[in-house]
Amino acid sequence: MEAQLQPQIKPKPNSFWYQFNIVLQRIVVYTFLILLSFLFLFWMYVLIINATRPSSQIQQSFSALPGTFLFTNFNTMINNTNIRLVEALWNSFFIASLSALLSTYFSALTAYGIHMYHFKLRKIAYVFILIVMIIPSQVATIGLLSILYQFRLTDNYFVLIVPAISSPATFFFMKQYMESVLPFEIVESARVDGSGEIRTFHQIVLPMIKPALAVQFIFSFVGSWNSFFFPAMIIKSPNKRTVPLIISELRQLSNPATFDLGLVYMVIVCAVIPLVVVYFIFSKHIIKGVTLGSIKG
Repeated sequence: MEAQLQPQIKPKPNSFWYQFNIVLQRIVVYTFLILLSFLFLFWMYVLIINATRPSSQIQQSFSALPGTFLFTNFNTMINNTNIRLVEALWNSFFIASLSALLSTYFSALTAYGIHMYHFKLRKIAYVFILIVMIIPSQVATIGLLSILYQFRLTDNYFVLIVPAISSPATFFFMKQYMESVLPFEIVESARVDGSGEIRTFHQIVLPMIKPALAVQFIFSFVGSWNSFFFPAMIIKSPNKRTVPLIISELRQLSNPATFDLGLVYMVIVCAVIPLVVVYFIFSKHIIKGVTLGSIKG
């Protein structure tokens, strides 16, 4: 006798087990998210607390309460001529802002060209960019460094900003986002009305992908701000150092016997503040940009 297939009985939406399963899933998810949030905020809290304490107390024990050395550590940082933090903050802000702006703009322009135009090498170009995306940046940096040193193009901001324009990851995100929010009919209508391609891109496409631009600007800005390996190989002049270079040199500039941990934490806090400011400026676009970019159609 043939075995009879019995249909699976799914719990009804109003049943007890269905509601219990939903509540259990929410408890697990929210517990995990709360734990991650706590770990992140805890280390940020420790960073701020240690910036208000002297080095001797930091080395002795952990404290959950702020100290009284906030202005002392700040004055020590400002008066230290070897650090030049204000100059380093401006250098990092200039490099990160320009790199993020150019990277976001040209990645969106490239994604628009591959998304809207159907040419013979379109798929090959798309696959090539994706292949470049999986190559570690350190591997490409080694070859670039040899070229820069050969042509004596080191120790300037130009060689830090221009390579950042080529960002396959930013291009890929823009391409996926355009597939979800940019129908061909809108561009075709603009062409029928006599709008040029450049004008269409700037006046129609860019406003439509504004959330994606904001998201990728933040990611590019943070990546450039925290970049250490490439600037360390390029920048040699003290007045051109970026914030990561300043932080890495704090131990070298200090005597091990008089190493000031309070100063180190104060420098790190000041280095994090611009990132927080940029994040809050564009934060309203992050969830919207990521959500729309993940939905096609």
